[in-house]
Amino acid sequence: MDTSLRSPGERSRTFAGILVNTALANITTSYLWFALTFWVYLETRNVIATGVIGGAYMLLIALSSISFGTYVDRYRKLSVMRFAAGFTLVMFVLAGIMFLLTPTASLLDLLQPWFWLFTLIILIGAVVENMRNIALSTTVTILIEPERRANANGLVGMVQGLMFVITSVLSGLSVGLLGMGWTVVVAVVLTALAFAHLLTLRMPEEVRAAATDAHGGFDLRGSLAAVMAISGLFALILFSTFNNFIGGVYMALMDPYGLEMFPVELWGTVFAFGATGFIVGGALIGKFGLGSNPLRTMLLAVVIMGVLGAVFTLREWAWLYVAGIWLYLVLVPFVEAAEQTIIQKVVPLHRQGRVFGFAMAFESAAAPITAFLIAPIAQFWIIPYARSAEGSAQLAPLLGEGVSRGIALVFLVAGVIMIAAALLAFLTPVYRRVSASYVQPASGEPQIS
Repeated sequence: MDTSLRSPGERSRTFAGILVNTALANITTSYLWFALTFWVYLETRNVIATGVIGGAYMLLIALSSISFGTYVDRYRKLSVMRFAAGFTLVMFVLAGIMFLLTPTASLLDLLQPWFWLFTLIILIGAVVENMRNIALSTTVTILIEPERRANANGLVGMVQGLMFVITSVLSGLSVGLLGMGWTVVVAVVLTALAFAHLLTLRMPEEVRAAATDAHGGFDLRGSLAAVMAISGLFALILFSTFNNFIGGVYMALMDPYGLEMFPVELWGTVFAFGATGFIVGGALIGKFGLGSNPLRTMLLAVVIMGVLGAVFTLREWAWLYVAGIWLYLVLVPFVEAAEQTIIQKVVPLHRQGRVFGFAMAFESAAAPITAFLIAPIAQFWIIPYARSAEGSAQLAPLLGEGVSRGIALVFLVAGVIMIAAALLAFLTPVYRRVSASYVQPASGEPQIS
């Protein structure tokens, strides 16, 4: 790594190009994934199907992220990004061929293998694209000056918000107006454009892949050693997992709740408006940073997110639901940027890929657990209970009336649990150690303390 080859301004422009390219890739994969979720629920009206799709996506990320991080450490970052882009393009082309050759009735039959194969092909393509996000976090370390990394991570969060805004609108309109077949075609074209643009980018600062102690393609031991080498880093990853715990509940039930309230075309637009909160949150970090203690900022954000998750469906009011989503998503970039900023400061570059991969694997594992558990429980017990005469009468004083009171009850309980977990984290000795470790290094360069 040789940052003397170009000025900070030139490196920032390169980072902007990588960020824009990653944004296009994320938009495309999320567009197809969102569309798949909308299409399956509208055709089957089965929350188990949407829960399995969402949970399987996060489970695949959890199982693959350590390998992704290992490859990011072993190879040049742009080469890793190009491989991921090419692989995703191939998988989306295969999905298009399968959709063309398989009758729709067979694709939507949950008892047939074609539904699961079609879903798996799309999810694998979307999951491999996440390798780019691990590489993107390491490019912040390479291209951005230490004092500006928190701001750069905020811009990453803002781009993720833009991804949600665009994909929510496009996915809903695409499924409603074009159908799933043409949606796959659009995804293939956009993925090809992102891949072509990525081939034009250069990052001379990474003279060669850093010498690394990574072994094989799945260096679990090295990933764990890199995390445990820094006091409190594993606890930081646990803190970030709080956000993903409730994320699994939302993953399984947020779309069904919204689709009961709005038509699919309108729901995509409504969620897009809510997702502008991502942009606002990322922009705030880009402008003001995360303060002197990013960990404290993270936990405060998690507490507020728990409050929002508990109250935004207390009544089946569209404005309350949309406002809650917007405020919740304002806070998500604070949680993610805080973790990234701390890791970029205290972990050496040659280990950052595995640390980011381990963190992604550990945090992603929380969402599938809750998604897989809550989807069948909600489908077979909570929702029927809430819609029964007895259950409706018992829930009315707290949650009001409406067809989605069962989902609202799940959101309320999950939010209360998240609030309690984050408040308890403030009282732990680990919180004080991690906070202290962030300010200890005299220089802004990654190091082990």
